[in-house]
Amino acid sequence: MINRILIFKFSLLTLVSCTESISENQSTEQKEVESQIIQDRRKRPIALENGKFFNLDSKQYLFGGEDSTTHFDVSNMSLKEEQFHYGIGRETFPALLSPEFMNIEEADSLWADSSRFLLALSEQEVKAYAVQDLIRHEIVNDSIGGEPIMAAYCILADLGAIYNRKYGDQLLTFALSGYTYYDDEVWDGMDGFILWDRETESLWWPLIGKAVSGKLKDVKLLERDHSSWKDTNWKFIKENYPDVKVLISGQDFERPETWPQLEDVSSVLTFKN
Repeated sequence: MINRILIFKFSLLTLVSCTESISENQSTEQKEVESQIIQDRRKRPIALENGKFFNLDSKQYLFGGEDSTTHFDVSNMSLKEEQFHYGIGRETFPALLSPEFMNIEEADSLWADSSRFLLALSEQEVKAYAVQDLIRHEIVNDSIGGEPIMAAYCILADLGAIYNRKYGDQLLTFALSGYTYYDDEVWDGMDGFILWDRETESLWWPLIGKAVSGKLKDVKLLERDHSSWKDTNWKFIKENYPDVKVLISGQDFERPETWPQLEDVSSVLTFKN
């Protein structure tokens, strides 16, 4: 009986020791990950230190490009200035406005089976956006089955999704602001791209799924139901969707100098979080 008790005590001590060792290893790994995030973050240009924020006529602005008319009014912004990175200009990335597509035969000669895609589905058509292309564009303003959509991908957070662009009777068109933003409490402190819409010039942060400044502050990004889009690969697409339309690589366009502004945003504001 004594031997059994001793064996039990020894086993219990061993289990506790192993558990503590696993916990210590996990803690060490977590600290290493956090340390790497901090190191990566320190390498990125800090927008506030580089003069990207400034005040003018009692309003706060964020640099949008060499043209002074492109600056963002962030007077009501809910984010913290010191957590913005970069500031390369809001038209640097070619966020597509009128994307062009090719058929499955053309695409199959270009893409490997393992190539990653975002796939948008409707009853009328299917469209595929290679993540490799989305890294360049970040945003593709498009439509499917007559419904306006946006394919978006952020390489820093590895976040990709398909969103609706129609808010009630209004349509929004998205692009990249040239900034990233992080919050230690969101996505493990990963940086994520800040978007803007051309109709109101509000800023949006996809990592929390809503607008963070401007007329549309707190309006949510409308991610499509997961039954209508997939994060998948080329092999799955070509085996299941022979009529798929595939985004053509290397597209660009002349950036618009002006864009019609949306004055009445009442219908859009009904989509607030």
